Amino acid sequence: MSPDSPLAADVCPSPNHGERRGPIDAIVLHYTGMPTGEAALALLCAPTSEASCHYLVWEDGRITQLVPESRRAWHAGESFWAGETDLNSHSIGIEVVNPGHNGGAPPFPDRQIAATIALTRDIAQRYDIRPERILAHSDIAPLRKRDPGEVFPWPRLHAEGLGHWRAPAPIRPGPVYEQGAMGPPVAALQALLAAYGYEIEPTGLYDDRTRATVIAFQRHFRPEKVDGLADVSTVETLHALLDDLRGPAA
Repeated sequence: MSPDSPLAADVCPSPNHGERRGPIDAIVLHYTGMPTGEAALALLCAPTSEASCHYLVWEDGRITQLVPESRRAWHAGESFWAGETDLNSHSIGIEVVNPGHNGGAPPFPDRQIAATIALTRDIAQRYDIRPERILAHSDIAPLRKRDPGEVFPWPRLHAEGLGHWRAPAPIRPGPVYEQGAMGPPVAALQALLAAYGYEIEPTGLYDDRTRATVIAFQRHFRPEKVDGLADVSTVETLHALLDDLRGPAA
């Protein structure tokens, strides 16, 4: 196996992959969530783990390829985004070595993020992947996953032309919707989240799925305060992101 990206320094083949069932049109970013990168690599290459990714980015910026890009790596699990239910088939998975929330959520080193940006750019250019299709694992599986977490520097990627981002609206007093709330405003919020790509139905009930989805949105787009409450800042930020995708009014 030879690296698909010229940025990969080495290859450690994982047996955990299969046939793709659709074209590559997304990139999913993860943290490893384990104490060391070596432990994560061992897990991702163990036949019994049933987990893998295409690339692993180490703290020093070194990049290891585990699965050929042409193959369906097992990194996303049960997932959904904008109507797609098999993100493994449609995406390239990048694991960034970091112990994650259980390890204290330390910052990602500059060299590691620079390498992640370079790799993401290389993949996005080769497959013509749109910025809004560069996703967090928590975006596509909000009930299960938290990675790469609120300390991941999405604004830095956006400054390099990668990923969708808007400066979050200021946190200020105003209406707040929380778990248990009901009614048309909640249904409207759910419809906005679904329009952006999240898996949620406009039921009008602020249930567990709604709270988890709001948390996922905040982790990615309003990391200053991740509490699962749909406050003015969260809703205004969501509106601004959707306005970007819709383009200028006719």
